[in-house]
Amino acid sequence: MKDNTVPVPVPLKEFPRTLLRGVGQVMFQDNPWTGLLFLAGIFWGAYEEHLAIVAWGALVGVIVSTLTGYLLKLPDQTGAQGLWGFNGVLVGCALPTFLGNTVWMWLALILCSAMTTWVRTGLDVFLKPYKVSSFTFPFVLSTWFFLLAGRLFEGMPAINMGTPELPGGVHEHLLIDFPNLVIYWLKGIAQVFLINSWVTGIFFLVALAVSSWRAALWAAIGSAISLLVAIIWHGPGADIANGLYGFSAVLTAIALGATFCNFSWKSTIWCVIGTIATVFIQSAMNAFFSPMGLPTLTGPFCIATWIFLFPAYKAFAPKTE
Repeated sequence: MKDNTVPVPVPLKEFPRTLLRGVGQVMFQDNPWTGLLFLAGIFWGAYEEHLAIVAWGALVGVIVSTLTGYLLKLPDQTGAQGLWGFNGVLVGCALPTFLGNTVWMWLALILCSAMTTWVRTGLDVFLKPYKVSSFTFPFVLSTWFFLLAGRLFEGMPAINMGTPELPGGVHEHLLIDFPNLVIYWLKGIAQVFLINSWVTGIFFLVALAVSSWRAALWAAIGSAISLLVAIIWHGPGADIANGLYGFSAVLTAIALGATFCNFSWKSTIWCVIGTIATVFIQSAMNAFFSPMGLPTLTGPFCIATWIFLFPAYKAFAPKTE
């Protein structure tokens, strides 16, 4: 009898589709067209910001993390669905964003992307009794290690990370008018992949709609809610303008509103509350990590979604994967 614990090798012609699914799975979409549009948005935004290495890093990251799963023959039948690749693509966006462009940074990117594949496998085993997955936390955990190492390793200097300082200070003035609010809203969606471009936000919304109109709707709602909450509570103007309070809220909204919970008015309220809570978790984690100059990445999304999915599994009978 065939051993079903060993993944079947993916035919070469299917490998590009597997990679694109990995990009799409960052926002829970098992759709290669969505992944392709995500990549298009990443390349557009990265070149617009004159940070082409971020786009190429994303491509390297998803290739390395996906290949790692097959090379290690991990007992995971979900590899072909892109679930080995989505953490790697985020690593590929993050390390070139925060570290200097050196040969050693690229080697670190390869190591970190590969690391997310087995970290995800281990964390999913640990979380299985609680009926939740590790989401993007393998990316968060692995990237934190490498970014902190960059504080000491001159071969991959942390030249683009925040200055370690205590939280607080004077907030920048925020322009609150309709055109700017739309830009802030779209950037909140684009920042899921660490891209600071409102055009990329449009790419991502279209990409989500190709796969799931519900996911696109909740991404839009999640970014809008986070923007409203950050403005009402007078968050840092520069962070709001750059969409830095939106990306984790967007992921939480898609997870709770369009992926893991059933579709009812009760789960809708639950999703809205979870999205609002994500903004406060984001702010709290920003304050906590500020003395280290370390970005929170998608950590707030992971924590918020875990918190709201634990009771949701009994209250709202979520869908199973």
